[in-house]
Amino acid sequence: MPKKLITHSANFGTLPVFMTAVSTILGAILFLRFGWAIGNVGLLGILGIVILGHLITVPTALAVAEIATNQKVLGGGAYYIISRSFGFNIGGAIGIALYLSQAISVAFYIIAFGEAFEPLIQIIGVKYGITLEKSWITLGSTIIISALILTRGANMGMKFLYFVVALLLTSLAMFFIGEPAGGFQKIDYYSHIENPAEFFYVFTIIFPAFTGIAAGLGLSGDLKNPQKSIPYGTITATVVGLIIYIFAAFKFSASALPSDLNADQLIMSKIATWGPIIPIGLAAACLSSALGSIMVAPRTIQAIGMDHILPNRRLNNWLAKGKAKDNEPINASIITIAIAFGFVFIGDINVVAQIISMFFMITYGAICLISFLEHFAADPAYRPTFKSRWYISAIGAALSFWVMFKMNTPYAFVSILIMSLLYIIISRTSADKKGLAKLLRGVVFQLSRQLQIFAQRANKEDREVSWRPFAICISPDTFKRRSAFDILRWVSYKYGFGTYIHFIKGFLNEETNKESKEVRSRLINLASGSKNKVYLDTIISPSYTSAIAQVIQLTNISGKVNNMVLFEFSRTEPDSINEVLKNFQLLESTDFDVCVLNTSYKSFGYKKEIHVWISYEDFENSNLMILLAYIMLGHPDWKRGFIKIFATYPEQELQTQKEKLLELIKSGRLPISPSNINLIPINPNASKKNTIEKYSIDADLTIVGFNYHESDNLNSEDLFNGYGDVGNILFVSASKAKEIK
Repeated sequence: MPKKLITHSANFGTLPVFMTAVSTILGAILFLRFGWAIGNVGLLGILGIVILGHLITVPTALAVAEIATNQKVLGGGAYYIISRSFGFNIGGAIGIALYLSQAISVAFYIIAFGEAFEPLIQIIGVKYGITLEKSWITLGSTIIISALILTRGANMGMKFLYFVVALLLTSLAMFFIGEPAGGFQKIDYYSHIENPAEFFYVFTIIFPAFTGIAAGLGLSGDLKNPQKSIPYGTITATVVGLIIYIFAAFKFSASALPSDLNADQLIMSKIATWGPIIPIGLAAACLSSALGSIMVAPRTIQAIGMDHILPNRRLNNWLAKGKAKDNEPINASIITIAIAFGFVFIGDINVVAQIISMFFMITYGAICLISFLEHFAADPAYRPTFKSRWYISAIGAALSFWVMFKMNTPYAFVSILIMSLLYIIISRTSADKKGLAKLLRGVVFQLSRQLQIFAQRANKEDREVSWRPFAICISPDTFKRRSAFDILRWVSYKYGFGTYIHFIKGFLNEETNKESKEVRSRLINLASGSKNKVYLDTIISPSYTSAIAQVIQLTNISGKVNNMVLFEFSRTEPDSINEVLKNFQLLESTDFDVCVLNTSYKSFGYKKEIHVWISYEDFENSNLMILLAYIMLGHPDWKRGFIKIFATYPEQELQTQKEKLLELIKSGRLPISPSNINLIPINPNASKKNTIEKYSIDADLTIVGFNYHESDNLNSEDLFNGYGDVGNILFVSASKAKEIK
């Protein structure tokens, strides 16, 4: 496919890129509308327009120059450059929008070419009484240019370009050395502006003057060394254009009244030392720009067809077809000519200018945005020899989209919608699925990397000021039951961070490493069906104890140190808790909060009621238990959930404890109704388990406190088992008391 894009006689250097771009920049707008713009917005206003326009085009030129030096460049201009660096999805969407703007530009310059004959039409009308219509000139010119480009191709256009640029520079020189228009005197310029047009309307009409950067890019397939010619030619033309427009702004404002500038679109001919040179230069510039656009646009759509971007295969093949001799895009030229004729019939240069501006604006905005994202994605495969800066591309993208909406809000929405639909359609039909998704993954990776480093270096004391869970779970039973994973995803969904690690028993070797990768993929696939923000991984270790020892020493990927560990066992396998108990001693010196989940056949029921059991032994645990219940209610699974607190104290302390709990709920702004605080006197004749079973038999999750620091005295039969038909129970042990603020 790339070989087809090679022009058999790619012999152009940097100068054609410069001349194609600069002849477009210093063309129709400068001669026909620049004086009118100054007459409407004044000197400062036009300088603002020039600067704002170049704040968009200069970043785009730098971005394109950078992209062009990333790899070998063939035919197709900006489309080829972008698609080869960022994928057919992005390149195709931008390329089609760019092609439309280039094709419509042909009509724009031909209409402007017709305006250059206004003085001649008036002379013929006065002297001979013959009325000539400009449409005869524009339609005739379109036919002649179309015939030339179809029969002679790009070489003919390039030979004519040398003559045009020379004529253009001559006319500008005569304008700059010319005298002020008759009767003009130095006056208060702004007091004579009558009925000024709105700033962004004027900007919309003027902006096509700054879009010449795309013209030179379209010659990429005809260049001997595009990686050198495109950056140098494009940037030089942009800078030269900026300088000339600034000088022209001062020259216009110093040479004519605002009313004259507003009324006479060929006021330059009254300022220049020889007036006729202006319409001649205008005609030459418009003709060269029209030729440039009609050479560039077909090459863009030809490259798109060669890459089979469009959904219809026959249409792609038809557009891709070129002449056998030099690969001239004959069919693509026919389509471009048809579009040009359609817009020539409109005949209003202002209307066509607004359409072109919007298409170019969204194209430039997209190019700058992609360049900005690529800077952040930091893909090692993106290695341009010319480098712009991320903030320059960011400025270009932001200004492009902002100005779009200032120019015409409905058109802006429609343009973005069209660009988005193009991207979606191309993504569905293209075999190449890289593109925006690949870029965004790179950006997210770099952003998360920076955030991890920042979080790790942040003051560790903030963990004590405002506690949040950084929980980790290591389980060998992931695919037997998912209750521990559910607890982790609820805890980490909104307020914390969760890491779930599947334990694989064994030594690290080729076989276990392969198993680990398969398990990780399986984990990610299972987790994708639930609302979770849990990081998933595996660990290979010869024992559960060694796995825990390794994991609790590491920070999680958020950059923070883990502060909670979650164990789990099934009530159907009560002895499995012993494997957990013997590892509590590892946690003694780590200040970890410890949770043990006892899963039952009821699982989490309807995810509605969370019962928190507090006793006089839970001085350090109580606040953590309440916080965990509150945090879990933040998950959508518990959107209809509520918390009930059951406090067991000696009867004489009940009222005091209730007041403390009510004050805690109120000061901590916890969503717990006072009616859901239940004080139960300790009954010496009933065990705590029986009491919990009595009141929490229908609970969807029960939270009970324990103290893992007393692990030597823990007995699995006495503490973690024997709860009958109570649903899932989460046992919580805090390393230290938490404060509810």
